[in-house]
Parts: sequence; C-alpha cells; structure tokens
Amino acid sequence: MYRLENPEILYALAGIPVIWTVFFLYRSWRLKKLREFSDLSLIDNNIPMKATYKLFVKTTLFSLAYLFFVVGLANPQIGSKLEEVKREGIDIMIALDLSNSMLAEDLKPNRLEKSKRAISKLVDRLHSDRIGIVVFGGEAYTQLPLTSDLAAAKLFLRTVSTDIIPTQGTNIGAAIKRCIKSFDEKSAAGKAIIIITDGENHQEDAVEEAKNAADADIQIFTVGMATTAGVPIPLYQNGRKLGYRKDKEGNSVVTRLNEQMLKELASEGNGYYIRATNSDAGLNQILDELEQLDKAEIGTQLFTDYEDRFQYFVAIGLFFLILEFFVTERKNKLISNLKLFEPKSKV
Repeated sequence: MYRLENPEILYALAGIPVIWTVFFLYRSWRLKKLREFSDLSLIDNNIPMKATYKLFVKTTLFSLAYLFFVVGLANPQIGSKLEEVKREGIDIMIALDLSNSMLAEDLKPNRLEKSKRAISKLVDRLHSDRIGIVVFGGEAYTQLPLTSDLAAAKLFLRTVSTDIIPTQGTNIGAAIKRCIKSFDEKSAAGKAIIIITDGENHQEDAVEEAKNAADADIQIFTVGMATTAGVPIPLYQNGRKLGYRKDKEGNSVVTRLNEQMLKELASEGNGYYIRATNSDAGLNQILDELEQLDKAEIGTQLFTDYEDRFQYFVAIGLFFLILEFFVTERKNKLISNLKLFEPKSKV
C-alpha cells in the first residue's frame, strides 16, 4: 500500500509546461536574432563551437530534475505495518440509476453528474461507516461491494457512466434486491439503501422489494434526481452531443420525475423521500437521519505505519540537476574532430 503524504504539492507539476514554453520562446527569439546577425546556413561557420541541440538536452534534464523534486516533496510513502482497527459505524448501499434518462439536463450539468457529485460529498462526511455502490438500468450490478475504504469508493464513482450498463431501462426492484444481498446478515450495524433515480421505473416489483428490505430491517431512502417538468434526453456519440433521443414517430422522448413511486418506495422501506434541486441534492439530510441508526463494531485491516520514500526521488532529481549543470552549450571537440557526417573528398 502506498500513499502521498502531501498530494497537493503535485499541482506544482504544472510548472513543467511553463518551462518548455519558456524554452520554445527563447529558442524562437534566439533564431530571430541570429537571422538578423547572419544567414542561418553560415551560423556554424561563424560560431563553430556552438551546439544548437545542447539547449534542448539541458531543458530536458532540468525538467526531469524538477519532476522528481516535486514528487519527492509530495513524499511517497509505503505502508509497512498492517493492523486490524476496530471502529463503529453503519452500512450504506447506494443504488445509482444509469439509464439514459439520467443524462437529462433539468439539473445541472445533468442528472447523473449531479448525482455523482452529491455522492462524493456524502462520502466525505463518512468516517467509520462502510459504503457500497450498486448501479442499475434494465439490470442491476454491484459496482463496489461494502467497504470502509472511502478513497476507493470515490475512485469507483469516477468510472460510472451510462455506457457501462448493457441493458437500458430502470429496474429499481432489481437494484433493491441486489443491495439487500450486499449486506452482511450477521452484522448488527444499522443498514440503509439510498436510491438515486428519476423514478421512471419500467418494472412492477420495486414496491415489493422495498417491503422485503423493511422486513430485513433495512431502511430505504429515495432521492428524486429530476424535475416534474418534462425535458428531452440528450443523445451523445464519442462525447459529442448530437441532439435528442426520438421515438419511432420522430418525436423527442421526454423524461420527468415519477415522484409518487419514489414516495411509495420510501414509505414501504421505513425511510423518506427527498427531491433534489440544483442547490441541494438532499443527501446531507439523509445522512443526518442515518446518524440515528444503531452502530456496530467493524474490524478493518489498515496500514498504521508508513515509511518515507522521498529521498529516492530527491536523489534522482539531484542527479539530473548535476548532469544538466555539466552539459554546456559548446560542442565536444573530440566528437567534432571525428567529422562523421562530412562527405569524403574525392581524390
């Protein structure tokens, strides 16, 4: 296991493009001045010991030194001691709708991106809890099993898109069923399912599955990630917006929030329903409610000691910096005297 002690320092890597921009600007300025001084074809004769490629080599070496110094300052660390840490928390499964209707733009930038940002903020508020992610369209899939590794949860969340669902539709019942199976029945921790969707369910078993969750002492909260006004569904290809989805008659397909069904699911699941807005997705209110659930001791294998590895990167950076210092812009006399690339004279 590795980590960076100061990851924010990596922003300094943006200085590398600046270094190369200065290099090309200086190179352009120097060529301009040389043209004013003499014809470029005569430069080698006028300045015989000047090696034009050496400046490129020096800039490359300096950039490498800068790169390793920045990474060294970020201080890469390797976990050296693994221990089981006991913490108290609850188990939360998030069911995220990935049907095409989640690309609608009644919430900005669209329903799906709004959902992902809200989940990310929710994860930031968790401490000793475990979280899992189920994604669904026409079918449901476990994207992330229950884990206390919150960094992994955010990493998996970034990979979520409508493209990873092979079967389109909105099978909320299948998502609830998958979430129920994801919980550890033996755990005494409080359990909750948060369903984030526009509610356009295409199956009939969602309410029945919500009742099954309640029977298993699992609360269900629903978040309506849409507005009640009908909006068209954008159509994308290779990241480009081509227009809007149309039905067989050529009319735009309109999607709107099915608020009544989401309220019914939350009611049957002993939770409650919240409608998201552009200013508030409502997950913080749900998390406040989840704080009331019973917590149980959760054992987690964590690295408790880390060893610094910054010295290796600083040493490599010093090597490139010293190498750059000894590279001069003058030609090497020995190599120049070989005249390997000059045509042989005919006798």
